[in-house]
Amino acid sequence: MRALKTNEKSLSGGQKVALGALISLAVICAGASLGSSPISPLDTARIILGQGGELNPRDIAIVRQLRLPRTLLAFLAGGALGAAGAVFQSVLKNQLASPYIIGLSSGASLGAALVILCGLRLPLLGGFTLPGAGFGAGLLTVLFVIALSARLDRSMSNNTVILLGMVISLFVNALLTTLMALFREELKTLILWQMGSFALKGWPAVILMLPFLGLGGLGLACSCRELDLLSFGEEEAQAAGLEIRRVRGRLFLFASLLAGAAVALCGAVGFVDLIAPHISRRIAGPGHRFALPLSFFAGGCLMVAADLGARTIISPAELPVGAVTAIIGAPFFAWIYFKRGRR
Repeated sequence: MRALKTNEKSLSGGQKVALGALISLAVICAGASLGSSPISPLDTARIILGQGGELNPRDIAIVRQLRLPRTLLAFLAGGALGAAGAVFQSVLKNQLASPYIIGLSSGASLGAALVILCGLRLPLLGGFTLPGAGFGAGLLTVLFVIALSARLDRSMSNNTVILLGMVISLFVNALLTTLMALFREELKTLILWQMGSFALKGWPAVILMLPFLGLGGLGLACSCRELDLLSFGEEEAQAAGLEIRRVRGRLFLFASLLAGAAVALCGAVGFVDLIAPHISRRIAGPGHRFALPLSFFAGGCLMVAADLGARTIISPAELPVGAVTAIIGAPFFAWIYFKRGRR
């Protein structure tokens, strides 16, 4: 154990990120290999690389058409939530903060509920009407919280953002509960969407995720210096010439793009955005240049593992992914909370 810790400390930040990328590739390969019809990791790697022409055509179809896009979507969604969680924890200076704390999850759930209850299907979006409505409603809720915070508090302090986010979330959740009570015949569909699933989501969902991931990820990658300054406190950031209100709003917007796309495509899966940043900071430290990519890799690996458990624990049936992440995340949340209390 001492030798392992010594080696970990001797690695540079870039080497840790590279190691995280290699581990992520291994996790993706494992996610595409395991299931009700196990396929060896070596054969899976050959299929992914296009070198498995002599293998069973059924195994090739399972990997390429079913497992690989599902695993990639789970990894991208988990990575987006992990990176967004790291941003919210740093900006709000709260270890228990997450994108859901300012209403993203509740807003997305309300948007999805309206689509399900009204049976809407927009011509341009087609089958993506439901995730599109979830993303749009979640992002609008976040923008409303940010605008209201700026209106009530010119400095847009952390306490104001958190308090307004909680109030708006409670209000939107109350509207959602009312809709559930009025339209009980659609209750099962809505609950399953909220709990999250990657079933029957193929390559189109992966492709739809990429633009949001690219835009949000690029925006955060260019804001690592601002994130580092904000993590030291508002006074230090102001002394360094940072316009806190504008920077905080921009960071919230980029992080919400990542989390909103993930919630819209896979449902309101919780706790990944809480756990991944803690893992990355234990490995890379507080600097966001390396903590952000490691949060992405940690969140992606956690989501792939959760999805793998969801589809194998009671195979051939499936558990909601959100149920698996809650089983893991709730004790972790309690541990962080009571650890802070002891301090």
